[in-house]
Amino acid sequence: MNVTPIASDSLGIRSMATLVETKDCKILIDPSAALGPKRYSLPPHQKELEALFKTKQKIHEIAEKCDILTISHYHYDHYDPDETFYKGKKVFAKDINRNINKSQQKRGTDFKEIIKDSCELIYSDNSKHKIGDTEIVFSPPFFHGPENVRLGYVIMTTIYDQRKRMLHASDVQGPVTRDATDYILDQKPDLLIMDGPPTIFLGWKFSIKNLEDASDNLVEIIEKLDCDIILDHHLLRDLKYKERFPRPYQTGGAKVKTFAEYLGEENNTLEAHRKELWGE
Repeated sequence: MNVTPIASDSLGIRSMATLVETKDCKILIDPSAALGPKRYSLPPHQKELEALFKTKQKIHEIAEKCDILTISHYHYDHYDPDETFYKGKKVFAKDINRNINKSQQKRGTDFKEIIKDSCELIYSDNSKHKIGDTEIVFSPPFFHGPENVRLGYVIMTTIYDQRKRMLHASDVQGPVTRDATDYILDQKPDLLIMDGPPTIFLGWKFSIKNLEDASDNLVEIIEKLDCDIILDHHLLRDLKYKERFPRPYQTGGAKVKTFAEYLGEENNTLEAHRKELWGE
């Protein structure tokens, strides 16, 4: 199995797009990218717009060559209703009829109307699929962060090719909840990809207790599984992310990387540096 991080906050834009290649198929998880409309009361800088344009082109080119696309939830940094690369693909997506908030249900319903005649759309919550020796497992819905959060639910994706097990946990934010943690432990991934807690909202949309839970849960995962971890997305919007979320890095050491670091590149957190960019 080859796992290639494609786009993320450490690579300049909001995304968790990931390419997984086995001998049986090519799978692109959450094939989209977006920008934060406001940060420090400032709109995206030109460098962010350029990064988004290049990233969207890259995602499109990769998606065209894939057999399967997966969508963990209906936020625009995880799916793009305006794209054309769904044609002829199998698209595994979050169910729009259960465990979903009104906003995502509306987006998912509109998305279904757009692509239903061009691809095989499969609602995949809590399901298993096999292509040759490749197993694809989709989790039950989990909260997009803390319990009962208004952002709704996401599904995780596990891919196993009989040699390596990769789990893409999308936006479980840490993980914050005990249920999400237990599911990850049960899956026993060799490589875990997920977003860290949104520490930029600490004391507002994300409590100190949420942060402590996320830290405790991730440390437990590191200690019990000893897996490689790619931690990115919401966490990398904070310039002081390692100061506010230190224990997982202290426990995991070099096993915990961002998308950029996993690729051998330097972090390029444009949104977190937006004030400096506009200052320039």
